[in-house]
Amino acid sequence: MVGSFFSLDIGTTALRVVELSHGGHGWNIKQFGVQPIDVRLSESTAEKDQRLLGEAITNVIAQAGIHTKDVAIGIPSQRTFATVVEIPNVASKAELNATIKYQAENYVPMKADEAKIDWAIIGESPNDNQKVEVLVASVPNTFTEARLDLLEGLGLNVIAIEPDSLALTRSLLPDGVQDGRLILDVGDNSTDLVMTLGTAPRLIRSIPVGFQTMVKMAKQNLNIEEQQAQQLLLKFGVVPDRLEGQLLHAVNSTMEQLVAEIQKSLKFFATKYTGVGVGAILTSGYAAILPGLIDTISQRTGVPGQVATPWQHVNVPADQQAKLASVSSQFAVAVGLAERLGV
Repeated sequence: MVGSFFSLDIGTTALRVVELSHGGHGWNIKQFGVQPIDVRLSESTAEKDQRLLGEAITNVIAQAGIHTKDVAIGIPSQRTFATVVEIPNVASKAELNATIKYQAENYVPMKADEAKIDWAIIGESPNDNQKVEVLVASVPNTFTEARLDLLEGLGLNVIAIEPDSLALTRSLLPDGVQDGRLILDVGDNSTDLVMTLGTAPRLIRSIPVGFQTMVKMAKQNLNIEEQQAQQLLLKFGVVPDRLEGQLLHAVNSTMEQLVAEIQKSLKFFATKYTGVGVGAILTSGYAAILPGLIDTISQRTGVPGQVATPWQHVNVPADQQAKLASVSSQFAVAVGLAERLGV
């Protein structure tokens, strides 16, 4: 059984922490917390901003009542390069790992000494039973070292670093799924898109379209203030018959861009994994709370959409469910990180 640790998701506009325990009946929630942060803090390397971010992290941990110093952290998809490659299968796992290590630099756009490169075997090739599919991911050393310095300076012990996309897969996929799924996590400035087959990711992408993209389009095309555009989108979304369809019309170019990227990913999946259906688009983040967004995407792609709860594998008491109600869909990365068993 894994020792006590908590997860930390440093998002664009908020910090989220989760601590779970694992027993005979699955996961149980111990502590959780969320704290808004200024949008510049998660990206800035300025000493003052790093200090403010550190203070915010210390505060959210204290407010959540978390006492362990061991933490698993997520890496934003924009900072991660991930790809699925096929290599010849060999009898020895050690030999297979050696082959991947030797060839890994050929698969990522970074030199081996400039990045942390990791990989995982995810299954047989769909086209050649003499090969296996391997997920290869890399993160620039400059980013991971800066984040480690920040957290270790706060007295924390980082026991795991994982791309957000893998955490999303862990928390959002339903138990026993065997066909394809498309995970769509819409954030402030970008959207994480993960195509999965069974329990493993087969395509990972970060699309530079998010909630703030829609806000800017609504502001520009309706000639309104940014705060008003944000409030209108959160209240009315892109439902065609709300506000006479003005909001949907105002952000339609953004919607078309997002749908085009989704369709491109669905086509890639259908071409590579012939005969495998995509059962649903699973949504989290803003995709789960913006009225009409998933219905519009489903209508335009022909794939049914549904809101996925990150807490589906976690026993959450009724009183905590009430506290989580308004922010539940934003915890997909934090919950997925907290559900790690192999740290």
